[in-house]
Amino acid sequence: MKAILLMMEIYQKIKIIFSFILLCFFTLISFYANANDRELIIQSTTSTRDSGFYEFIVPKFNELYQISVKVISVGTGQAILNAKNCDGDILIVHSKADEDNFVNSGYGSIRKNLMYNDYVVIGPSNVSSNFSNYSNVTEVFKNILTYSIFVSRGDDSGTHKAEKRIWNISTINPSSHSKDNYLETGQGMGATLNIAIGLNAYTLSDRATWLNFKNKSDHKIVYEKDPLLFNQYGITIINDRKCPNINKEAAVLFFNWITSDEAKKLINSYRVNGFQLFFTE
Repeated sequence: MKAILLMMEIYQKIKIIFSFILLCFFTLISFYANANDRELIIQSTTSTRDSGFYEFIVPKFNELYQISVKVISVGTGQAILNAKNCDGDILIVHSKADEDNFVNSGYGSIRKNLMYNDYVVIGPSNVSSNFSNYSNVTEVFKNILTYSIFVSRGDDSGTHKAEKRIWNISTINPSSHSKDNYLETGQGMGATLNIAIGLNAYTLSDRATWLNFKNKSDHKIVYEKDPLLFNQYGITIINDRKCPNINKEAAVLFFNWITSDEAKKLINSYRVNGFQLFFTE
């Protein structure tokens, strides 16, 4: 009798364990089904698009999870505004102070550093100025504004924000100078580079976009590797409490995957013309 009772007790325990395993299995299946039900929308800075990064990384994610991804590439300021309006599931931009404010204001649920590179000053190769002798980028900016033309994106992008930080440190207000010396395009990096090249002028670009840019003409990197030119990219999941209709399941999958060691190796392996474009921590 005791043996029968013991067998029944064991059977009940096995039944409970099996039921729990089934529940977990179907919950996981439901999670992936919901994630696949709609496309994942990424609000992004233009530099990650212009560098070819998404064309490289998105197919890897799609291959693993069969989730279609739509990337909306605008300036960082506009991408953050779009995310606040619940137009997207993931935010990838490069202005950490604004990203932290986005999360602290409740619009983002979690943020992580994704990758980094740097900004570079682009200018005509036929100009005699040797900026390599300058001690910092603020001196370079001052020289350009005095003797040449600086072309700014002027679009509240991450690159424009970085440029403004440099002007602030230099204690110069470029907008107070003649338009013959300082021009705001209000456009993306590619268009701004084209304008700077057409005017034989200077501009600030993220390195990845410049390396992938096809119309370099006689322009080149004239100044680089100043600590002020560091360029950090971050990834944030848009908060479903603010935006209940986001594709949370797909956003979590993408966030966890792209910040994993596996994806970091892929990011570090991405190269254009032999040059590594992004680095992970």
